[in-house]
Amino acid sequence: MNQNGLKWERVRIWLLWLALPLVIGIIIATSIPQPVIGVIRLDDAIYSYTARDMISQINYAIDHPEIRAVVLAFDSPGGTVVDSEAVYMELTRLRAQKPVVTAVNGMAASGAYYLSVNTDYIYVKPSSIIGNIGVISYLPPTPFIFEEIISTGPYKLWGSPRDSEMRQTDMIKEGFFQAVMLGRGDRIKVGPEVILSGQIWIGSEAVRIGIADEIGTETDAFNKAAELAQVANYKTLDLIELTGSVDPSSPFFIQSPEGVTLPYPVEPGTYMLFIPQLPVKQ
Repeated sequence: MNQNGLKWERVRIWLLWLALPLVIGIIIATSIPQPVIGVIRLDDAIYSYTARDMISQINYAIDHPEIRAVVLAFDSPGGTVVDSEAVYMELTRLRAQKPVVTAVNGMAASGAYYLSVNTDYIYVKPSSIIGNIGVISYLPPTPFIFEEIISTGPYKLWGSPRDSEMRQTDMIKEGFFQAVMLGRGDRIKVGPEVILSGQIWIGSEAVRIGIADEIGTETDAFNKAAELAQVANYKTLDLIELTGSVDPSSPFFIQSPEGVTLPYPVEPGTYMLFIPQLPVKQ
């Protein structure tokens, strides 16, 4: 091999050694999945079917490492106590592993706000409806005798005396308050007498008193979740597309004979639920 040929052979070897790390880096980069910010949407009350949907999506986010953080997008008046608690406990498992951020669209009232306080940051719109912290329950009727029915105890038909139901409702309210204080801590700028008043606040006021963090959009929530997860170049994904949705067999809210959905649950029970006042007919 002449001198020029030897020179060019050395150049090719030198270029190969320069290119090899770049090629290896590209191969490694393409083998690593793009980080995902998962989105869990709630545009309904919290009851058995929607809670199952949310829990399924939460478990999916826990089990898939490419999902680096989750955004909860809410427009919900709340719902049943037990279903709200079930989702809350699963959210605690998720937050132990990955950041969770709330984006309130129309409403996060009562049980939906209960879930929001179990996230790392809460964004609201200026006119979103926030709060309604507390519990609402149907009192059992005063026991009376059915001549055709016998029971083994005075409350077998009614479940509990009325004063016991009131005490239990107060205990659930106290648990709600403790969840708010645990989630918001020193960010709350008002006392318990305001927090537990059952008021609703618009988003801008909610930020002022500390029950929400900032005015912002879903995009802001995605960016905050990515920041907390320390990822960039992420993509967003609605997790319901991966887990499927449970088809409810019965509605949560009462429907009038005219087919209008009323803001009252079909079943009596104890609820973390915002029930707006109906228009009064003149």
